[in-house]
Amino acid sequence: MSIHTNRREFVKMAGLGALGFTILPSLHGKAAPSDRLRIAHIGLGGMGNNHMKWFANLAEVEIVALCDVDELHLGETKQKLLTMQPNAKVDTYGDFRKVLERKDIDAITVATPDHWHAQIATLAFQAGKDVYGEKPLSYCLKEGKMMLKHMNKHDRIFQMGNQIHAGDNFHRVVEIIKSGAIGNVHTVRLWKQSTTKELGSPTVQAVPKTLNWDMWLGPAPYTDYIPEKCHFTYRYFLDYSGGEFADFWCHIADVVYSSIQPTGLKKISARGEAYTGIADAPKTLNVDYEFENLKIFWTAIPPDVPRAANRGIGAYFEGDKGTLICDYSTKEITINGVTMADIPEIPITNPRSPGHQQNFVDAVKSRKQPESNLAYARELTIPMHLGLISYRLKRELNWNAEKEKFIGDKEANKLLSRKPRKGWDLV
Repeated sequence: MSIHTNRREFVKMAGLGALGFTILPSLHGKAAPSDRLRIAHIGLGGMGNNHMKWFANLAEVEIVALCDVDELHLGETKQKLLTMQPNAKVDTYGDFRKVLERKDIDAITVATPDHWHAQIATLAFQAGKDVYGEKPLSYCLKEGKMMLKHMNKHDRIFQMGNQIHAGDNFHRVVEIIKSGAIGNVHTVRLWKQSTTKELGSPTVQAVPKTLNWDMWLGPAPYTDYIPEKCHFTYRYFLDYSGGEFADFWCHIADVVYSSIQPTGLKKISARGEAYTGIADAPKTLNVDYEFENLKIFWTAIPPDVPRAANRGIGAYFEGDKGTLICDYSTKEITINGVTMADIPEIPITNPRSPGHQQNFVDAVKSRKQPESNLAYARELTIPMHLGLISYRLKRELNWNAEKEKFIGDKEANKLLSRKPRKGWDLV
């Protein structure tokens, strides 16, 4: 298939969804078959269905394959696609490797549980596919390093699906912070109000006939099937994810990394509340990060700073000239005791996004990395991994950012990677 490099009319972003993630593209006319990207969606839970809907609304995309280890998800998503596009010709698979074997597929999206993200993306790079992969980037730190190595080796394109990165509000915050309006930023407070619930102590059940449980587990340690460990609530188990912290870190830390680019991380100290039932990811988590010339504090409740209490998620920048507080869609700047919604004299210098998915499509065609590219996403994700390791070991950790190793702590360094289960080390 020939992929042209001409850009289409920018797709206007629609309103944000309830969680601030959903940026729906608009369908503009029709693209010539030779100008369309042939895309497959792997992982068809809630976010996987969002992927399908978003890309189905892009004129330059043809969805040609769907893949999930759960036959029910697979069938339901296919029907939704056919409702949107009655003439769609789409094949279905239970094994993503069959998708990667197809030479006619240009790109994939990945919305599997976290523990599958890195292997699927890396194998896709090796197969010559570009990847739009959901956050968090990887299950562990060294997986992200593996992804970057193979993406560069095979000259592929990657966009991490932190959809809020495309929002105009974040772009404007970046411009204000970089302008120096609030001076040198020395402290940032990040938070996500905890909304988790106890899962109780459910028992082992027979695996549904429609679910390939062995493949669902894949590289993760084997365990008998318990419904609460599967599908959406998988994120509350450390074998697969890192709880609400791993789910939301990149969404709000993104605005910090876009505007300040923190460097020289030195210390990580995490404290959290554990679940009383079967879940073992942190129920709540507070993490202190010490960088060169910057401190970042993550909390499970809004910090005691002005205008934070009513924001369920947010970032509070403290500079030597003023402060800035923001969430996904709002911001307030306070300088010399005066609070304002914007500073109009600061020019617009940060190019606005055509929409997160459109940005990926444009990147595939131009062969230039998109906004939330893999190198950027990896730097953004590293503190998340380290915070979870500090929580698991229940102690402060010292970090060598240049070598990407903990200082004098073999136990902590072992948690930077995980050996895949026998038979599931596919890279």
